[in-house]
Amino acid sequence: MSDLLGRLRRGYGKKLRALHTWNGWIVVILALTGLVLVGGFWRGFLGEGRVWIKGLHIVVGIASILPVIYYLLLASKHWKQLKEKPWQRFNVLVVLFLLLGWFVSGVLLWQFRMVGPQVSNLALAVHDVLTWIGLPYIIYHSLTRVKWLKEPNRRTIKSEGSAITTSQNTPQLVYTRRAFIRGTIGVGLALTIGPSFVKWLGSSIGNIGGSETIDKLIENDRNQLLPAPQPLAASSPPLGGGSQGQFRVYTVTPIPKFTNNNWSFKLDGLVDQSFTWNWEQFVQLQRTVQVSDFHCVTGWSVYKNTWEGIKLKDLLQLAGVKSTAKTVKFYSGDGVYTDTLTLEQADMDDVMVAVMHDGKPIPNDLGGPVRLIVPKMFAYKSVKWLNRIELIEGEHTGYWEQRGYSNDAWV
Repeated sequence: MSDLLGRLRRGYGKKLRALHTWNGWIVVILALTGLVLVGGFWRGFLGEGRVWIKGLHIVVGIASILPVIYYLLLASKHWKQLKEKPWQRFNVLVVLFLLLGWFVSGVLLWQFRMVGPQVSNLALAVHDVLTWIGLPYIIYHSLTRVKWLKEPNRRTIKSEGSAITTSQNTPQLVYTRRAFIRGTIGVGLALTIGPSFVKWLGSSIGNIGGSETIDKLIENDRNQLLPAPQPLAASSPPLGGGSQGQFRVYTVTPIPKFTNNNWSFKLDGLVDQSFTWNWEQFVQLQRTVQVSDFHCVTGWSVYKNTWEGIKLKDLLQLAGVKSTAKTVKFYSGDGVYTDTLTLEQADMDDVMVAVMHDGKPIPNDLGGPVRLIVPKMFAYKSVKWLNRIELIEGEHTGYWEQRGYSNDAWV
């Protein structure tokens, strides 16, 4: 009977160890792919590969629920074994909470079109919080449970000689090697991850309304264009009451900066009259004001933005579109990024060539001095640093569409 119980315990232990191993690999893959997806360098470097990595992240994220389900089948027995180990019980609850939170928020982000921008925006914030808190916790937990640290003959630092002894005349433990290394790992993670977490917390939690984030970006604006555009009455104070949310700065190239000497705006191609404006001329064009939401395909949104600029359809009417033109092509001042709209899409009333946001010039981090705004489509259609519009006869595949994004970018 004792042999049978022993075999059952060993089999149960093997299942838990295998579960722990698989769960560890899942977290590693999700962490690495997640960091690649949010890293600006990798966005430009990987190209189409980023779409595949996003797919891998989603598939592995969905699969992460399987170890949780498997553990729950074993949980009652494991919980009894941990009856006298409250810290290990706490650890199990924390890990389950993290895994379930990542899974639920990840599914909501994956299905952002179905759940809508408000839910996906909240899910992204939760996903971020769990990552900032949970990933260091799991790394710490994994590193401090390696076999080397658990070998009794290698984890103790004893006093020299036998000056300090117990009542049984055995050497008194001064500090265990395991405790020392656990502490070192904890301090290391706090020093390396802590500053980034504090920075993220300050920019995300402290800027729910979005205004502080925009103000900081404006303070750091590296564009030097004069004269500054003067806001219309509807922009100052902003008609929308001030944007709500936080812009995340994504770029596929280093962020360009412009002066009066290196900036111009061209409207050409299949038009009756081509135009080239310098900055002084461009800010004299008649502008309008609109309030709209801004949605990124990665799941976040900024609401109630007050944009001021020139309606795209007014610019096209000014130039005169030839009958052979079928597509409106947009060029970014970074020299790399392009995208398109059909003539029908370009004629939508809220598509704008914007020069101001909430009554202030658009900073270069957000695509200023001039950017396209297409509210009904995801933001990869809203070309940043816009400096040329060309009417063409055929079709053109934009930067992200070449790399796997859908040309159908409707929100």
